[in-house]
Amino acid sequence: MVAKVRAEWRNWAGNQRASGVDVVRPADADGIAAALVRAGESGLRVRPIGSGHSFTAIGRPEDVQLVLDRHAALVEVTDDGLVTVQAGMPLHRLTAELAARGWSLTNLGDIDRQTVSGALSTGTHGTGARFGGLATQLRALDLVLPDGSRLHCSADEHPDVFSAARIGLGALGVLDTVTLQAEPAFALRAEEGPARLGELLEGFDEFMDSTDHVEFYWFPHTSNCLTKRNTRVPLDAGLAPLPRRRAFWQDEVLSNGAFAVLVAAGRRRPAAIPRLAAVASGVAPRSWTEASHRVFVSRRRVRFVEMEYAVPRAEVPAILTELHRIAKAGEFLASFPVEVRVAAADDIPLSTASGRDTAYIAAHVPARTDPGSWFAALESLAGSVGGRPHWGKLHGPDAATLRTRYPRFDEFTALRARLDPAGVVGNAHLDRVLGPVGG
Repeated sequence: MVAKVRAEWRNWAGNQRASGVDVVRPADADGIAAALVRAGESGLRVRPIGSGHSFTAIGRPEDVQLVLDRHAALVEVTDDGLVTVQAGMPLHRLTAELAARGWSLTNLGDIDRQTVSGALSTGTHGTGARFGGLATQLRALDLVLPDGSRLHCSADEHPDVFSAARIGLGALGVLDTVTLQAEPAFALRAEEGPARLGELLEGFDEFMDSTDHVEFYWFPHTSNCLTKRNTRVPLDAGLAPLPRRRAFWQDEVLSNGAFAVLVAAGRRRPAAIPRLAAVASGVAPRSWTEASHRVFVSRRRVRFVEMEYAVPRAEVPAILTELHRIAKAGEFLASFPVEVRVAAADDIPLSTASGRDTAYIAAHVPARTDPGSWFAALESLAGSVGGRPHWGKLHGPDAATLRTRYPRFDEFTALRARLDPAGVVGNAHLDRVLGPVGG
């Protein structure tokens, strides 16, 4: 049975909205198929949606929105760590289910509110020079096609579809279930501390390769950075979590509560942002050891919009040096830090790390704020070196430009035209970034 209502929708950041759309909540693959067939017969378009954590209009519905919150169960965990889940399961539930069974995902991003399908479809990644994004952990998927038929896809079955659908943008069909390769549960020894931007850029490769999962945050209008280095250690070696009161004070009161106050103050008095950035960047070193999924993820209570570009690793120092100049000159007042991560190359057609070792540079501004020249500067600098935008984060390039940055772009669009010739699982945003179906 399919639940259907007419409603309004907005994403997490509030910058994407839709009204008067039919919202369908199928409980199984039959319900997904029925919704797709019914929409196709009526000339309507369908968009599957997860938690709405993308900042682009990739999930914005035009006619019918497919919400999979009733299709969100753990299906199976095998003895060798193959975990099959329904597509609507949120990552935070999945990691808890795995931890209870002695398993961990190999890598995670710093937000776990996304659904498994949404995170896979937009190319969600974490950091680590030896590790790929979440989609590289995928071993099989079941896809419901716009005509209602179903494909079980893996490296051995429909390998062309599997290859592309690992990061499919929701443009090939609707994910029903996915199978990920987990590994025995492990812990991370987390080390955080201050650093200077110049030192990090001068020794960029050495620092980013210094342990398993490395990233840093640079606070514009200063030369101050917060570094995060997470080293994989056996779970049975013992945990040393932060004391509860200290963790609450630092992560909730300071990183969220106090930061929210600083951001709000900057919105009221933009000229004060450089001074506020100096205050926000005053971080003290700390270290602890905890289960991996509790270290990878950070709570984000201050809402924002984001742009992130994947660039060749060697280009990061030059890009950040220019962004530092722009911020120092006061050409844009940025109250959020810039995040820098790395990932290994992979073989997924629309992965931002496809075919090359990659670094990610992410800029943020408070929700309901015009990112103006700040995002424009990052996009221009990244674009000049062949940068690829994260599919779920704000960007300007259309299909003509993106085709030049993804060697296998036409392979993906040809598959899209074959699986969804009428463009049923589409919207205006996909038509812009992929081109019209068959176009």
